[in-house]
Amino acid sequence: MQIKQILAAAAVGTEITVKGWVRTKRDSKNVVFININDGSVIHNIQAVVEAGIVDEETLKLVTTGSCIAATGTLVASQGSGQSVELQVSSIQVYGTADPEKYPLQPKRHSLEFLREIGHLRARTNTFSAILRVRHALAFAIHKYFNDNGFFYLHTPIITGSDAEGAGEMFRVTTLDPKNPPLNEDGSINYKEDFFGKETNLTVSGQLEGELGAMALSKVYTFGPTFRAENSNTARHLAEFWMIEPEVAFNELTDNMELAEDFTKYVIRYALENCADDLAFLENRLKEEEKNKKQDERSELALIEKLKFVVDNEYEKLTYTEAIKILLNSKRHKEGKFQYPVEWGIDLQSEHERYLVEKHFKKPVILTNYPKDIKAFYMKLDDDGKTVRAMDVLFPGIGEIIGGSQREDDHDKLWARCQEVGIPHEAIWWYLETRQFGSAPHSGFGIGFERLVMFVTGMSNIRDVIAFPRTPKSAEF
Repeated sequence: MQIKQILAAAAVGTEITVKGWVRTKRDSKNVVFININDGSVIHNIQAVVEAGIVDEETLKLVTTGSCIAATGTLVASQGSGQSVELQVSSIQVYGTADPEKYPLQPKRHSLEFLREIGHLRARTNTFSAILRVRHALAFAIHKYFNDNGFFYLHTPIITGSDAEGAGEMFRVTTLDPKNPPLNEDGSINYKEDFFGKETNLTVSGQLEGELGAMALSKVYTFGPTFRAENSNTARHLAEFWMIEPEVAFNELTDNMELAEDFTKYVIRYALENCADDLAFLENRLKEEEKNKKQDERSELALIEKLKFVVDNEYEKLTYTEAIKILLNSKRHKEGKFQYPVEWGIDLQSEHERYLVEKHFKKPVILTNYPKDIKAFYMKLDDDGKTVRAMDVLFPGIGEIIGGSQREDDHDKLWARCQEVGIPHEAIWWYLETRQFGSAPHSGFGIGFERLVMFVTGMSNIRDVIAFPRTPKSAEF
């Protein structure tokens, strides 16, 4: 039985076998206490081995990190911290762990050190909790969309287009890097490549998602995306996962309502189904924040922050209104913003967090951004200066969702492509959807790791994915 099932049932008197990894082993007079964890739950089960029950040679092999099966009777615990424990009758050792070499000793390890042993870090309380929460969020995302009539669309990982119109991409090629075929002008002849054109790993499934929405009405993507930006910040990965719903006939207001309902649902699901893991992560965060300066500490505890999102109606206002609020703020007048505030800027995290945490004290959805700081596919407003964009802003993190109503007018979309330098041959199929049965439609994107960071309280994106891919790092 899994430890999660054993602890939930607490069926005292039953004979069971527990299989897992040893977290700690403690010898006392005539008895040995072994804490076992199998990853199904944050809690360990304590196995109690009385003298003479298991031979000494076997017990010597039971060390921190070793993998064992312990059979015995479930009894009411005599100690504190657990309601039941296992009275052991036999132990089988599957795999030993040399205590002199095993790097995960029962002590506090830094997150930086744990990244160096990514093959083992899931065995710690912190990372097993994160991975369970990550699973729960992924399940909740699929459940939400399925229950609301969406179809899961698998969009290409290899693509010939740059959906964002900007950003570095990873090239996909089978050409010989030492002797590639060349054109007369010396450039590489990609017609000789596997796909007959230059191809890359995708940065987004959005454009293909729009094609699906023009046939199935409501679709979503949930897949890996890639960006080759040489960025080593705590917020960037080279490989990450994106969720991107696209809905035919949805306009900007509908898109905002979908984003609010969706985020509240998945966070509520985590609160209801990951209570023990979130309580552990909250306590971990409290300990971490003791080392921070007072003004750097979070105003809300982790679970309080999640309930803050679930329990509040999101404030909705335009980018222009937000700029006015920032310009009139005491923080701006006292010169305390690191980045300048003026109409036309791309808002920084400090500006977004001020709106959420200080001014409105609730999540915020900003709309109608200047067209010059947004992507080519966003629907132009009547003023010709702004687009029907929307960003969802959360406490502690700033932007968590970016989306828009898409431009459904062929001529306006083509004019915007020309304005930003996208050639017709790169986007002809996307433009054609505006010629054959065009319809209003909207969608948004949310980085899955950004969501997991918010829900777990982790401050570095490398710590919410099992095996992070970053510049100069593709280990494990």
